[in-house]
Amino acid sequence: MTPAEIAPKDRLIVALDLPSVEAAEATINRLGDSVTFYKIGYRLAYAGGLPLVGKLADKGKKVFLDLKLHDIGNTVMQGVESITRLGATFLTVHAYPQTMKGAVEGRGNSSLKILAVTVLTSYNEADLHAAGYRLGVSELVEARAQQAQVLGIDGLVCSPEEVGNLRKIVGHQMSLVTPGIRPAGSATGDQKRIMTPSRAITAGADYLVVGRPVLEAADPKAIAEAIHAEIAQALG
Repeated sequence: MTPAEIAPKDRLIVALDLPSVEAAEATINRLGDSVTFYKIGYRLAYAGGLPLVGKLADKGKKVFLDLKLHDIGNTVMQGVESITRLGATFLTVHAYPQTMKGAVEGRGNSSLKILAVTVLTSYNEADLHAAGYRLGVSELVEARAQQAQVLGIDGLVCSPEEVGNLRKIVGHQMSLVTPGIRPAGSATGDQKRIMTPSRAITAGADYLVVGRPVLEAADPKAIAEAIHAEIAQALG
């Protein structure tokens, strides 16, 4: 799917980073038709949230299953084969060559799209060096993006700061999904590389992941609709 084919409303992915299925379902009901795409990560998945993927898909919603798989290639392949039956649109894996190769093999001819996580948006240069990496954030992101493209990965998860440069590297053949999105005036939380929705879209992001600014709002539907408006304005 090219950027022009993405429905503007589908560009916002609301992260259901909540402690229970009941809390997630309450949020989904509050948001109603204002949100078409949801992210389910560790917290909700391990609290019994995996069946929610199919329930949302049955209602015409899209689901980004953010599990960031990383293991030996064969194990990843088998895990992804199982995940293809859940009904998710996106699945994340860490951008290590063996992991990405296994994920692509496990995806097969299914409709599931594999996203590679380049460098977590909570990481900066000091964090990478502490973890034993010699490359800086930008260099590591570029190297992993190039490997992902060669291996047939469908898209990348990257911080908004890297979007413009990555778009030059991968063109429009891969989707760019950006967490670390904070509407103007929102708290940054634990994210170190952040950007507003309009700036991220203008930089070249295809999808924006937003969690706390929506989940913690007194009127989450109004915040979601405001983000949609900002995205539409940025698209021109």
